[in-house]
Amino acid sequence: MTSSLTLSALHWLVPVLLFAAVAALVLTWSYRAAAGHPLRWVCLGLKALGLAALALCLLEPLWLGQRARPGANLFAVVADNSQGLQVRDRGESATRGEGLRQLVDATDSAWQGALATNFDVRRYLFDARLQATRDFSELTFEGRSTALASALKTLGDRFQGRPLAGAFLFTDGNATDLAGGVLPDLRGLPPIYPVVIGRAGAVKDIAVQQVAVTQTSFEDAPVSLQADVMATGFRGRPIKAQLVDRSGRVVQEQTADARGDGEAIAFRFQLKPEKPGLSFYQVRASTPTETPVPGAPTPPGEEATLANNARVVAVDRGQGPYRVLYVSGRPNWEFKFLNRAVQEDEQVQLVALIRIAKREPKFEFRGRAGETSNPLFRGFGQQAPEDVQRYDQPVLIRLNTRDEHELRAGFPRLPEDLYGYHAVILDDVEAEYFAPDQAQLLNKFVSERGGGLLMLGGMESFREGNYHRTPIGDALPVYLDLPEGGAEPPGPVNYQLAREGWLQAWARLNETEADERTRLEGMPKFEVFNRVRGLKPGASLIATVRDERGAELPALATQRFGRGRSAALMIGDIWLWGMRDAVKRVDADRAWRQMVRWLVSDVPARVQCTVEPIAADANGAVRVQVRVRDEKFQPVDEAAVLVEIEPVVFEGTTGAAGAAIKLEAEPALSEPGLYQVTYVPRQTGGYQAVATVKNNTGADLGRAEAGWSTDLAAEEFRSLSPNVALLEDIARKTGGQVVAAADLESFVKRLPELRAPVMETWSYPAWHTPLMFGFALACLLAEWGLRRWKGLP
Repeated sequence: MTSSLTLSALHWLVPVLLFAAVAALVLTWSYRAAAGHPLRWVCLGLKALGLAALALCLLEPLWLGQRARPGANLFAVVADNSQGLQVRDRGESATRGEGLRQLVDATDSAWQGALATNFDVRRYLFDARLQATRDFSELTFEGRSTALASALKTLGDRFQGRPLAGAFLFTDGNATDLAGGVLPDLRGLPPIYPVVIGRAGAVKDIAVQQVAVTQTSFEDAPVSLQADVMATGFRGRPIKAQLVDRSGRVVQEQTADARGDGEAIAFRFQLKPEKPGLSFYQVRASTPTETPVPGAPTPPGEEATLANNARVVAVDRGQGPYRVLYVSGRPNWEFKFLNRAVQEDEQVQLVALIRIAKREPKFEFRGRAGETSNPLFRGFGQQAPEDVQRYDQPVLIRLNTRDEHELRAGFPRLPEDLYGYHAVILDDVEAEYFAPDQAQLLNKFVSERGGGLLMLGGMESFREGNYHRTPIGDALPVYLDLPEGGAEPPGPVNYQLAREGWLQAWARLNETEADERTRLEGMPKFEVFNRVRGLKPGASLIATVRDERGAELPALATQRFGRGRSAALMIGDIWLWGMRDAVKRVDADRAWRQMVRWLVSDVPARVQCTVEPIAADANGAVRVQVRVRDEKFQPVDEAAVLVEIEPVVFEGTTGAAGAAIKLEAEPALSEPGLYQVTYVPRQTGGYQAVATVKNNTGADLGRAEAGWSTDLAAEEFRSLSPNVALLEDIARKTGGQVVAAADLESFVKRLPELRAPVMETWSYPAWHTPLMFGFALACLLAEWGLRRWKGLP
């Protein structure tokens, strides 16, 4: 509160000044006889002060100020009702929630009575949402989340345009709805006065902060999980982390010593799921002597809570079959080794189209009289003339086809025929093999459909196959135009990984660098190599070769091309690798499988299901999105999409399994072929969504699945130390201040003096008070007493 002193009777100013002048002359004249006495000026000053105080009363001085008008302003009291306040601080018999309940109990708190004297008090509690309460009797501290940002926004919207003077905020500050940990826009809010509940560093707890999943094409360990565990109060003690599958079986277990409070321990798990598709795992953390039971209401050991000791993670390895089309211009050894390697991967199907004879001009003298068919097929059954290869057609064989009609006409010419494959491998086949429309279709297969393309080296590949300035050459990650005389074969070359190749798991076969270098040194020298001018912008160099002169040349390059990816392997006799011995053959097979897996890993299916969390939603709501494409991979707008969502339950955990729910997805306005539905989970854990799609005639278009986890309890108990910094930031940005619980009563008494929307002016007569007259009388009596005491005239 700011106050000022003003004079309300200024019309007495001239008489008062005249009186002061006359009084000064009289006093000076009356003390002429006491000249030289040491108390002369003291007595003179005391009498002058007394007379000046009496003269000032004639001007009627008033104290003026402003204060909040009693009852005209609103004031909110907001209390946290989340599970996070069930924690008991070290050395305390009551939980944080019980302490909060005592603070806001209207029958037991003097500060609320003082607050209600000057303000219209409105009471609220919040967890996932803000709700009104009469007396905080609804505080149960069972809310699944602390939607602090949402509560503040709702509070501001609810009182927009109304005289809200401020709000007390009782919370520990551990919000679960801050996008990226950043506060939302706080403009329009009244001053917020946070009251911190709990003490920093007053609990012992182990919390799984987050779990990151990384999937690679590395055959031995295609999935990597990193769990960051925070151990508070366990410095130097061992912490155990377990990776558990849905059956409750411990897949892996690791132990590490806890660091200082606030320092996370990183546990890294590498595993290969036993089945393709969607899998769920749970990461649990505890001390070696504890057995964490996620969901247990009361911690059995030293920890403040077990609700944050586990997190569920979904791993989607994809589910085939992934169909790869292999096109070769001649029979060779490469297909034998590639086909044998891929046969060990149950999720990949390799379909081959191999030319065993090129197209030749038709000459009558080459065949028997009246014979129009290719002599290579003479004697093979009673074939109809229309089924027999002619002289002017290439001789092709098909292997591993789905039925007798697949690839019957050779390389596909229609999108619906080619787009059924996930990747295409070209091996030693020239550009003239493809008609212009086929070459353009293969380019669109990568750029628009999102497929994978791999070209292998050979006598008729890359520049030697005249792919320069063709649609297929445009899709490759390397330039094919070489200067005159630059295409000379380099001779025997040694294969080695480039810097980027060491970072790509699919390009390596061993976990350690030493083992990988040993493998590379044991690889044979390759004789067939296609030179290229260099890499295109944005391409990655995975491997190089070194010739006998020590020059390094690009050997394996990759790039993103439109929606898909392409790769170029300039070596044409990789099969030599598998011919050396049994160990090398195993390595070569693994290399082929990892390369093919990488080629098809991100290729979209006709029906795709993804889950997108709704940002900063305190209830963990997600948006299930389903993208539907037809055989030409064009969006399908008139489809019926049914999404079935089912919670995932882990054996050995508390809580009952929820029932599956079926929802109809609605078309999105932002993207053709996109259907979406919003789902709010009812419990913490993993969820599986299965989308079934039918067209407008009722025919099945396909199905897809996706999984996600909603760890509301783990997020709520992510940190048990009060987030004082966040609350101080809120107070500073809204013009409030952090108030200690012990200072509530004294602070409430000062609240009316602070700025409020509705203020009133008060005045207080400074002259009409006993203090003023007492001061004047004291000055005169003191002067009289001194004169009598010292004998002054």
